[in-house]
Amino acid sequence: MPGDALSQDPAELRRRIDTTKAHPARVYDIFLGGKDHYPVDRAAAAAALEHQPRAFLTARHNRDFLRRAVTGLVAQEGVRQFLDIGAGLPTQNNVHQIAQQIAPESRVVYVDNDPIVLAHARALLTSGPEGRTDYVDADLRDVSAILERAAETLDFDRPVALCLLAVLHFIPDETAYAVVGELLDALAPGSRLVLSHLADDLTPHTARIVKSFQERGLSFVLRSKGKVERFFTENGLSPVEPGVVPVHHWRPDGAAPVLTAPSSEYLDSLDLVDRIRYHDINDVTDTDVSVYAAVARKD
Repeated sequence: MPGDALSQDPAELRRRIDTTKAHPARVYDIFLGGKDHYPVDRAAAAAALEHQPRAFLTARHNRDFLRRAVTGLVAQEGVRQFLDIGAGLPTQNNVHQIAQQIAPESRVVYVDNDPIVLAHARALLTSGPEGRTDYVDADLRDVSAILERAAETLDFDRPVALCLLAVLHFIPDETAYAVVGELLDALAPGSRLVLSHLADDLTPHTARIVKSFQERGLSFVLRSKGKVERFFTENGLSPVEPGVVPVHHWRPDGAAPVLTAPSSEYLDSLDLVDRIRYHDINDVTDTDVSVYAAVARKD
């Protein structure tokens, strides 16, 4: 597996991890029902849930959009290469697991610049023998570094699915649009853009949640539907049906995995944060989710 990032001293990686303030990847992990976080992240998640007890459904549905999009691209459209930027902490149903279950020869490169994600990268890099998986330690804005390292695993003369899920809302407006344009310019015809983004015009509680995150040092750039559509239109892309829509309306299949609690008594004993992992996300309304999603093909 290529990548000098993985050879870093684990002690050095631990020194890079700041456990004194909340981190988006770790808070997101909490909303997905994960356990790779610290008390400060748990406090940030709990504060968000005070504003909207079902706020975690945004993260859960964003993750399930990834499952549906990757499954369709591999099984129905023959895509065999993925570049997942802002991959976040390894969890179940990562891109390579979804793709290689259908097409074992699939190749996937994950990109993130968070040391805690890097520290978990070895668990993520478990490609089957027919395919390849790699991890690149780089910032989304460093397009040249991402492309150079990703080219060790991916063939950019063939179609690549560029996955930008819940990551562009960390990048200021014009910079975000420029970065997406640079990345798409490097991709061959037939490539895809798989994108999701936090919205400022879907649910009334989103602004309050973002404010609670900002008070803990986290920053977000929320965008309207029109601004999300701009990532596609400025690059000559037309999203496939159903277009740019709230993430739970993008080709729902009702097949999101459900984790069953050992007993009702056990579930009742948990606080709201720990109860998240047992929630069936098919129990959702339009007021629960504040992310837009879409997929488009580059011709």
